[in-house]
Amino acid sequence: MGRTEDPTATAAPNGSHPTGPGRARPGPHPQVVAADRDINGTVGALLHTLLAERLSEACATDPVSGRDIAERIARFTSLGGRRLRPALLWWALRACTLPDGDRARAALRVGAAVELLQTCALVHDDVMDSSRLRRGRPALHVSLADQYGEAGTHLFAGAAAVLAGDLALAWAEDTLAETELPDPVRRRVRAVWRVMRGEMVAGQYLDLHGQVTADRSALLALRTARLKSAQYSASRPLELGAVLAGADPALTRRLAEAGAPAGLAFQLRDDLLGVFGDPAHTGKPAGDDIREGKPTLLVALAHARATARGRLADVAVLEAALGDPALTPTGLDAVREVLESTGARAAVEERIDKMAGRALARLDALPLDPVAGERLRGLLRLAAGTTPEPGRAPHHPDREAGHADTARPH
Repeated sequence: MGRTEDPTATAAPNGSHPTGPGRARPGPHPQVVAADRDINGTVGALLHTLLAERLSEACATDPVSGRDIAERIARFTSLGGRRLRPALLWWALRACTLPDGDRARAALRVGAAVELLQTCALVHDDVMDSSRLRRGRPALHVSLADQYGEAGTHLFAGAAAVLAGDLALAWAEDTLAETELPDPVRRRVRAVWRVMRGEMVAGQYLDLHGQVTADRSALLALRTARLKSAQYSASRPLELGAVLAGADPALTRRLAEAGAPAGLAFQLRDDLLGVFGDPAHTGKPAGDDIREGKPTLLVALAHARATARGRLADVAVLEAALGDPALTPTGLDAVREVLESTGARAAVEERIDKMAGRALARLDALPLDPVAGERLRGLLRLAAGTTPEPGRAPHHPDREAGHADTARPH
């Protein structure tokens, strides 16, 4: 992918470039130029317009719920995290073809719909995990509880936040439904969308199930990570981009397969940040995953290694801390020591590097536009935490807890 070719050359759906000597190369549509220059900002501008319309409708329906719920959802989505999914979707599209204006607009709308789905996931995730912070600010349910003081009970705030997440999901579905697409492409997009939503819910449930059953197996941890984040964070957005480009099924499948290990690396990095991360970078307190007893590979490996080596004191530290909402900083430090001394942290770091390398190797084997392919390479490396975002230290991508984001608007 190191060749320097004109990134605006028309690409066939299978990634080849039919334009050659003597054939005029059409210039890209202005919307394509804008998205290529700043996909995050372009999606952000579209969201601003869409959310203004949705918010107006919600406030006309009822000013109280409009103020308390719809405004919070619009603000949360507009501020955004690091919009990984729309960026992956866009550059997968561009790696397969040079879209015309209609196809570019459709792709941007689908990217906006994915962002709204992400809002739903994060708001619900914070309620289920009793998280107090999101992106360095009070989580939506915490904000609602604070607004109503003593009347804003935990039950009220959590239920209201569930409704807010449902509203974000409705807006996502409306945005996708109102996107103009040719019938064959529409059917393929809806098929990927259905699978993505199902995987997201199944992964989140496995996360909860692992907490209530205290299942410490590495098998559960990996399956949860794949469903909860790996597919949703990388594979499906790449697949959506290829489908929107009209790519053939083989290339579409291989692009999705390239995203899978990067998405898994993303979740494993997120698990590390959940214990060892700096809250100034992650926007969330460290140790929440331990306090909630989440079934992560990091904990599964530490527990298995300590048990196999007869390190009963280490097993006791883990068992006492996992699922303890009152875990103190001293107790968290003891857990960190076990995660380090058993080699679990190093093993997860090694797996992250392997997964990132596997993702890039799969991507490099595909017949993609070289310039767009390089952009995808950078996004996959950033998602896996193997390269720093400008202005950040390595391995400190914004933590979005299970349903993660990447690529902050400029």
